[in-house]
Amino acid sequence: MSSSQTASNDLPIALTMGDPAGIGTDITILSWKQRKQHGLAPFFVLSRKSLFAEMAVLDGFEIPLATIRCPFEAIEVFAKALPILELPQSVATKPGSADPSSGEMTIFSITQAVELVKKGQAASIVTNPINKHVLYEAGFEFPGHTEYLAKLSEQWGHGPVRPVMMLASKQLRTVPLTIHIPLSKVAEHLTGALIMETARIISKDLTRYFGLPSPRIAVAGLNPHAGENGAMGAAEIDIIAPALDVLKAEGMNVTGPHPADTLFHASARETYDVVIGMYHDQALIPIKTLSFDEGVNTTLGLPFIRTSPDHGTAYDIAGKGVARPTSLIEALKLASQMACQASIDDRARA
Repeated sequence: MSSSQTASNDLPIALTMGDPAGIGTDITILSWKQRKQHGLAPFFVLSRKSLFAEMAVLDGFEIPLATIRCPFEAIEVFAKALPILELPQSVATKPGSADPSSGEMTIFSITQAVELVKKGQAASIVTNPINKHVLYEAGFEFPGHTEYLAKLSEQWGHGPVRPVMMLASKQLRTVPLTIHIPLSKVAEHLTGALIMETARIISKDLTRYFGLPSPRIAVAGLNPHAGENGAMGAAEIDIIAPALDVLKAEGMNVTGPHPADTLFHASARETYDVVIGMYHDQALIPIKTLSFDEGVNTTLGLPFIRTSPDHGTAYDIAGKGVARPTSLIEALKLASQMACQASIDDRARA
């Protein structure tokens, strides 16, 4: 990452609009309203002022809105009004009604946020929730946010980018090794190379963005009781343990494979900084149980900071004034903390 791309806590956070028919606008308004209570760093949203004006009236949370011409203006404006960097597209959308015509604008919001970070005009990116099926109908060719962000990253000349999804809260951090694949397919996707690559990315970014010089990574087994010495499956013996041996030889602080059913109680959580689960639910159920409203989706392995609320568009409550901004507030706070830590890390390396 060049100096112009280095995250800095002196820059505002770029917040994407997300699906305009979902709760992204609602929770953005509420997050700004609670900015002082939570000590939020300045952020701006890439959207349309008209959308926010309409949603504020529907929600009953009218707030001052300010159109800005460049991200730097958000620093001065933020205390008195929600800064909005106007997108060139316009869209007429109804809260709670999926509308493919909004897809182009949603995608452009993401693209522009990445471009602003690349230019050194924003410290980090926080993405509001999208509806992937709406974007698919609009011609979106990526499985989701993460894959699109990885593709945009590669256009910076970084070569292939391997994004890693980490769910984070004050109580727990978890990473699913495999994500959106059927449970029946997990075993065939599980490889030592995947485990090692994921662990290395986690270790590097927890050091840079979280200030952990030697992150403690606990790795769950795939099978019940971590295979019970092969009696309940051999993945732990044949795949997971050998990969961990290689990582340990590299000096990485990894342990496992651990039985997943004893890995998440309070005492166990004190022994590690992050858990790698073998599949989606093994990693996500614990954190959603412990921190359902506070969990933040953080993408590691990118050349910039990206966080997101750990929930969807919630069409059923959009525009009704009842959406809770907790996860977005936590995502904004974490993005700011990561940017600050990256600046410290950069100064230490200089």
